[in-house]
Amino acid sequence: MARRILWGSVALAPATIFVHYAFAPGEVVDFVLAALALVPLAWLIGEATEHAAHHTGPGIGGFLNATFGNAPELIISLIAINEGLTEVVRGSLSGSVVGNLLLVLGFSLLFGGSGLVDRESSLTSLGLVAFAVALLLIPALPSWNGDPERHVLAQISIPVAVALLVVYVGVTWWSLRRHRRLHVSDTASEMAAWTFSTALLVLGLATVVTAVIAEILVTSLEVFGEKAHLSDFFVAAVIVAIVGNAAEHGGAIVVAHRGQIKLAAEIALASSAQVAVFLIPAVALLSWLIEPLALSFRAVEVFALTASALFAFALLVQGRSSRGRGVALISAYVVVAAAFFAAGDR
Repeated sequence: MARRILWGSVALAPATIFVHYAFAPGEVVDFVLAALALVPLAWLIGEATEHAAHHTGPGIGGFLNATFGNAPELIISLIAINEGLTEVVRGSLSGSVVGNLLLVLGFSLLFGGSGLVDRESSLTSLGLVAFAVALLLIPALPSWNGDPERHVLAQISIPVAVALLVVYVGVTWWSLRRHRRLHVSDTASEMAAWTFSTALLVLGLATVVTAVIAEILVTSLEVFGEKAHLSDFFVAAVIVAIVGNAAEHGGAIVVAHRGQIKLAAEIALASSAQVAVFLIPAVALLSWLIEPLALSFRAVEVFALTASALFAFALLVQGRSSRGRGVALISAYVVVAAAFFAAGDR
């Protein structure tokens, strides 16, 4: 019954797009419809990822979900850069990493309960986040004094972005080869699953629609922030980041609830690593086609990234999952969100 409702509610996405462009109902209606439409889209991405993972294993399945799930964030970032909202871009990117490490992973462990996670893969993802934070200090530290948008910081960001992308390509190649060796085909399960090409097609279509819905939601969120007297930074780092991660939230919770804690953890951790070492540098480099973006993250963002990675490492270093660990991660996210709220705009 629940699956039928979810399949039927997928129609909310095209309905939201039609209402937005045909009737321009206003930001409040746009926000409500877009938020509702993201729920079944997130479920659909999670469903397609699970079917793909039947053929590839949880490691590659998590990589696929992270790739398709982060595509809307890239699109949102480029749109925001075009509108001159650089602080919103940086806030949403750092908030995305923190949200995946604490909130998405926390809900995954909470819904998955006791079990094992891929310790080596988890620590690799956390190591990538830590490496990214270390490199991002190069343009971030000088920005804490003076104009954070000055052109020299955007220039310094280029070699940092290139280095992060090189590391991402190398580690991803090694990681995918490792998961391919470890994966043992389950013939009985694969017979019941979608074909791999079908799963990829659904992932691609759902990602494109999610990008459009997320853009509508972000546009309405700016007005929401003004009416709620929230800083642009908080709206970006918390609200926009959560909205942009709707696919990862939904996908991780769905597969965790079905007992696939390894895949759920892979989704959260692979997504956080991919944002840190791929999405952030990709946005920085692509921004030169629009307006150069300096990776001048604020001190509160750097601290939140560092603390989140260390806390997740401490909880996963033994390679085990539990509901208690999930609650601890979610509680840590609440603390970080409160810090973002207190920080206000720069």
